[in-house]
Amino acid sequence: MSDETITLYEAIGGDATVKALTRRFYELMDTLPEAAHCRAVHPPDLSGSEEKFYDYMTGYLGGPPIYMQKRGHPMLRRRHFVAEIGPLERDEWLLCFRRALDETVAHRKLRELIWPPIEKLAFHMQNKE
Repeated sequence: MSDETITLYEAIGGDATVKALTRRFYELMDTLPEAAHCRAVHPPDLSGSEEKFYDYMTGYLGGPPIYMQKRGHPMLRRRHFVAEIGPLERDEWLLCFRRALDETVAHRKLRELIWPPIEKLAFHMQNKE
């Protein structure tokens, strides 16, 4: 038995899967009527947001620390304080992430490992009631 540990990044399929996840996440946010409030707090062009989220998720899942190399420490709550994120925006964000995760990460157990900290992060990002 090998004592090599692999990261979630490697387990889900690396770069291709993270790209697919973040692309699908923003496609859903941009098109789902039930994500309209979450979409409204984002810029008209989502490409910059998608790139930053891809960079962040790559490092978050155990891949290369692209976000840190480009932008330093994420300080996510502070960087998002300009956007009003209430329960509605949070829940719509989670809806988009859940669907994107379900569609792009094939293995159920891996999705179950990824979801709880993402859900906790979404609640942490909320900055209004």
